Formats: sequence, C-alpha cells, structure tokens
Amino acid sequence: MAQNNIALVTGGSRGLGRDMALALARKGLDVILTYRTQAGEAQEVVGLIEQLGCKAVALPLDVSNSSTFAAFFASVAATLRDTWQTSTFQFLVNNAGIGIHAAFAETTEEQFDNLVRIQLKGPFFLTQHALPLMADGGGIVNISTGLARFAYPGYSAYASMKGGIEVLTRYQAVELGSRKIRVNTVAPGAIATDFGGGVVRDNAQVNARIASVTALGRVGLPEDIGSVVAFLCTDDARWINAQRIEVSGGQQL
Repeated sequence: MAQNNIALVTGGSRGLGRDMALALARKGLDVILTYRTQAGEAQEVVGLIEQLGCKAVALPLDVSNSSTFAAFFASVAATLRDTWQTSTFQFLVNNAGIGIHAAFAETTEEQFDNLVRIQLKGPFFLTQHALPLMADGGGIVNISTGLARFAYPGYSAYASMKGGIEVLTRYQAVELGSRKIRVNTVAPGAIATDFGGGVVRDNAQVNARIASVTALGRVGLPEDIGSVVAFLCTDDARWINAQRIEVSGGQQL
C-alpha cells in the first residue's frame, strides 16, 4: 500500500491550525502537528486524525525560539523514522502565531520584537531548517492575514510581519523551484476563534461590524480556512505557486 503524504503543521493544537490538521487528514494526509503548551489539546487532535484513518504525531515547538529548531527537526527525523519508516515529509504549513492589538503610536519595542520572532524570524528559519527533511515536489503554505491588504487600526506591527511573509513566499517559490517545491500564502480574513483574545468571536459589536463589510455577510469560521490549506497540499494544486490566496469572504472590497 502506498504511503500517505505527510504534512507538518505548526500550531496545530487549536484554532485555525487544528482545523488545518483535520482538513489535511480528510484529504488523506498524515500529520505532524506542533503545540507550545497545550499537550492535551494536541493529543486530542491526534486522536481525531486517527479516527479519520490517518497517522498523526504531536511534538512540542516554540516558534519564537529559533535556537531550538535544530533539536526540533532532530525529533521530527526520529518521528519520521519510527512512525513512518521514512526520512522525509512533503508539506510544511507555517501557521503558529499570536496576535497583538496595539495602536501604532503605542506599540512597544517588546511587542514588536515578539512579533518578529514568532511571525517572521520563526517561519523564516524554521523553513530553512526543514528543507533537508522536505521531499522534492512537496509544498509550503505560509499563513498571512487579510490585514496585509486592508488596514484596521491596532494591527500595524502584526500586519507588517505578515507583509514580510508574503514577500518571503515569492522568494521561496523562486529559490525552491529547482526542487519542485511550491510555496503559497493563505491569508485569512477575520475569523471567529480565540485568536487575539477571541474578540471577533466574542464581541458582538466587532462581529457585526466585520460582517457588514464582508461581501458574503458574515465573519469567517475556522473550517473556512483549513480546507483551502489542505487543497494546496494536494496534487490538484500542483500548478499553483507563489500565490496569495485570501480567504475572507470578500472582506473590505
């Protein structure tokens, strides 16, 4: 029996990452998902993936600490060997992140530096460390945000990092093209999760305001995003490369 492709999803224990991991499994991919502190939640996702008939392993990772990446990928290599009897995985989804809401004039250097480490430096060097274990012909999906296209006050630092990720995506696509590795960006609009303190999900006024400027008339849900990421990790998306796909229901058009 042919082995399933394997996807590595950072931040896969909750929110959008959880839905991405499950959507990948529904497409028949096995999953390595990472978590920072929520080991129990991560194991719950592993169980759900196994119920879908795929293999899954959860590994701890702090994307804000690039000095740990070499050790992390040593554990990935061991996991690939022990669980799948292979030395490579096919797809990397750079999803893990945080949101900091602060007016431009009040954003501190500490907040800015934290966002750099998690949203820009982390994915940059994590992907660099992943390359020796990635199979030729695979793919990378970098998660950005609709806020890199339209501006909501309070997200200048966060959106600036994601703008950097979108540029990085195009450079990665060019430089990894010789290995037939495709690199794309998925940019979610406002989603009802616990992200950023759950403001879109829990604040009815914010929710209604975003719905009013979205062509499809509602805020996004986690399950709106995962299926798009999973699609990009299939052969159906083999000719999509260096693209920014916004998944926002038509927000701020």
